[in-house]
Amino acid sequence: MTIIDTRTPDPKRFVPGATGDWEIVIGMEVHAQVISNSKLFSGASTEFGAEPNANVSLVDAAMPGMLPVINQECVRQAVRTGLGLKAKINNRSIFDRKNYFFPDLPQGYQISQYKDPIVGEGKIVISVGPDRKGEFEDVEIGIERLHLEQDAGKSMHDQHPTMSYIDLNRSGVALMEIVSKPDLRSSDEAKAYMTKLRSIVRYLGTCDGNMDEGSMRADVNVSVRKPGGEFGTRCEIKNVNSIRFIGQAIEYEARRQIDVLENGGEIDQETRLFDAAKGETRAMRSKEDAHDYRYFPDPDLLPLEFDDAFVAELAADLPELPDEKKARFVSLGLSAYDASILVSEKSIADYFEQVADGRDAKAAANWVINDLLGALNKAGLGIEETPVSPAQLGGIIDLIKSGDISGKIAKDLFEIVWNDGGDPAAVVEERGMKQVTDTGAIEAAVDEVIAANPDKVEQVKTKPSLAGWFVGQVMKATQGKANPQAVQALVKSKLGVED
Repeated sequence: MTIIDTRTPDPKRFVPGATGDWEIVIGMEVHAQVISNSKLFSGASTEFGAEPNANVSLVDAAMPGMLPVINQECVRQAVRTGLGLKAKINNRSIFDRKNYFFPDLPQGYQISQYKDPIVGEGKIVISVGPDRKGEFEDVEIGIERLHLEQDAGKSMHDQHPTMSYIDLNRSGVALMEIVSKPDLRSSDEAKAYMTKLRSIVRYLGTCDGNMDEGSMRADVNVSVRKPGGEFGTRCEIKNVNSIRFIGQAIEYEARRQIDVLENGGEIDQETRLFDAAKGETRAMRSKEDAHDYRYFPDPDLLPLEFDDAFVAELAADLPELPDEKKARFVSLGLSAYDASILVSEKSIADYFEQVADGRDAKAAANWVINDLLGALNKAGLGIEETPVSPAQLGGIIDLIKSGDISGKIAKDLFEIVWNDGGDPAAVVEERGMKQVTDTGAIEAAVDEVIAANPDKVEQVKTKPSLAGWFVGQVMKATQGKANPQAVQALVKSKLGVED
């Protein structure tokens, strides 16, 4: 494969070294577990968390005479993912045997795809930022390929003092390996790429993206070079299972390579592991090239072929994806920043759309982003665990619009609903939280505050902005129930302050 440099060197992404600036070049190979009830070539379950070796068929265990049979649902999921990546779908692809020793893959080789993958070139647009001005930069990252392959089992080295145990539940589970082009130029870009890719597969329903369960993980290829120079020797950091760790691994590895080169050394092409506890990478083995794997077409599997009608049927059923949803939200009057937050997770976007249905989109976005997501983050909860339903949050917004409560009362009402639940309108009635709109009652409160502060009244004549102090005192005296607009108008009128 000929590597083409598509990026113009950007000084704001350079890394300073003792001998001048350096540029990081990053490519990623993301392994995404396909959502399917059964494995790629067998009918064994893919359920997570089952007892060790409970989800193992005779095919997975590589018993003599057992032959693989392709799972059509996994093929469908791979094609749907390719369509979501705006990629070329190959109507004919071939499964190959990738030969090297897997201690936790019984057949001793992996069934994968090499020269003829199911999905060809595509692209992802990522947003990097915000910068110091609060702005985001859109960057297009190329996708080299997506191919299907089977996962290996899991070796467990902490179960016995002298022996390793092997759990084959994952053996044979379908993976989509999504390979980017070496278009990434910083750890921030790599994190944004992984975040966007995870969002896309979750929207599509082709992978759950649960990195903590290992169903999505990344091999990160890192090299450094002088800006605009020849590509350097890359090192591959294996199986990074956290977006935060991806960033940390890249930062450490880039600095390590720069230090080696500036001290007159050479970078060895190797596979490395990231130690999250120490925040550093360490050598694992020398990096294999394709010829080391001795790829050849799997003799037990025919070429995988399907027609354009099969692809068209899947394309017609695709959901609205993050980029399209973001554009629609912006058309509703939302800022690009707010829209980006709302579409980052499908569950958040779905929640927002329920709240915004029939209501002002900006008001709904403000409450979802600032109040709901803020409270969830503080409590360490996901949107699926929210104690405030879309209907309840929508009810709070409706009460503000109707004038029954003020914005301040709404904040208090949100806390009550968060902690105790209940219908917002009923809570307002039961707790006497309704906003005071009776101008007579508000005027009496204004008169009382003015009468009690004659010195401040004199100061207002030379400092009109002090009228805000009187507004605050009236709101305090009415426990925040007075209509703020009415209070402000009466205060200015009685103090003779012009707008």
